[in-house]
Amino acid sequence: MIVTEKRCDLMVIGCGMAGLAASLFAAGRGISTMVIGHTGRIRFFSGLMDLMSVYPISTGKNWEDPWAAIHSLSTDKEHPHPYSRIHPAGIQKAMDEFLSFLSESGLPYHMDSNQNQSVITSQGTLKQTFAVPHTMMAGVDAFQEKEPCLLIRFPELKGFSSRQIQETMNEIWPSLRSIDLPFPNHFHELFPEQMARELENPSCREKLVISILPHLKDTSAVGFPAILGIEKSMEVHADLEKRLGVRVFEIPCLPPSMPGLRLQMVFQHQLARLGVQAFFQQQVDKVTALDTGGFLLYAGEGMDQIRIHARGVILATGRFFSKGLAAKRTGIRETVFNLPVYQPENRTYWHNPDFLACSGHAINMAGLEIDDSFHPLDKNGQPAFPSLFAAGSILAHQDWIRMKCGSGLSIATAYAAVEAFQKQVNGHDL
Repeated sequence: MIVTEKRCDLMVIGCGMAGLAASLFAAGRGISTMVIGHTGRIRFFSGLMDLMSVYPISTGKNWEDPWAAIHSLSTDKEHPHPYSRIHPAGIQKAMDEFLSFLSESGLPYHMDSNQNQSVITSQGTLKQTFAVPHTMMAGVDAFQEKEPCLLIRFPELKGFSSRQIQETMNEIWPSLRSIDLPFPNHFHELFPEQMARELENPSCREKLVISILPHLKDTSAVGFPAILGIEKSMEVHADLEKRLGVRVFEIPCLPPSMPGLRLQMVFQHQLARLGVQAFFQQQVDKVTALDTGGFLLYAGEGMDQIRIHARGVILATGRFFSKGLAAKRTGIRETVFNLPVYQPENRTYWHNPDFLACSGHAINMAGLEIDDSFHPLDKNGQPAFPSLFAAGSILAHQDWIRMKCGSGLSIATAYAAVEAFQKQVNGHDL
């Protein structure tokens, strides 16, 4: 067996939104950082950056002002949402820094700092979100003004129907039209990534534009499924607008998500440039807490093993889908450190008998209890380890899907965890 020794100040476990954000924030502060985990789950990311739009869950109240929603939830002292441990100014700084990074990396976002924005979805519904990719923004503007728009459906792409969007939204947006067009080059069936890469070819875009132009009429904007390129999405978007002579926008689709893949590729390129050493598609197999306060982490497969000495760890492994939590017949367990998990007292109470109940299911509030420094707590309510921090959806007392706070939760808690680690080592040489 070949064992490779590595050292870093901070090890981030998890490569979802929280883990990638924590790696970015740490690298930006000059902290020697490594990150490990599987990146595939980021492809489920719609591209929309939610901060907060629904609270309380039981009433389904929608908030136009996300900051007012965050202030409202901070009054729950018995089951404190992770946001309640961060000053709103800190949440704003986290979002600003993260979105600035994306813009500088070629994925610009638009936001109204005090108001959520309405985005149409592939189901013909409206979703409230905080920040919108540039490639989707024309759809937000067109909906606000109820402008005449043309929606494009490609029969080769499964799971997206412009006719469904048109018919579902007909009462509130009657000037929508939809057409079916064959994707250029006459493929029988295509997957989103194939189509996105084809559209990065100028000749493919030229054929597409030629097929759309006769249908424009009085159209102010044209909507496409979110497949307008991967690494060249801004170029594809700008070129289509120029050729068509109208604004163009993407509509979020079912996974696999091209905006998610764009985000993944940006981080893979930029984290390396920032000096973060990444072990993508690998996992931590074993962790040993050191008497010095740090950790010894083991990873790798077969005869090649990596042994990493880290002064601190941020745990950002997510919940069940990303295997940060595991549901067993005896209860829910955390999978890396075997930390205690806040959860219903037994399986009987995990789920509401009414599957579609507005209040959701108790299991969706399960996760790690933390203190104000984002240390996970042990069974006695004390920090489990002095140099262990947690961020993202693995934290307890939030149902990010129903609250519409997934991205904001991941980004803000990653920011807070990095700041807590930096504060802990303040005064020492990093």
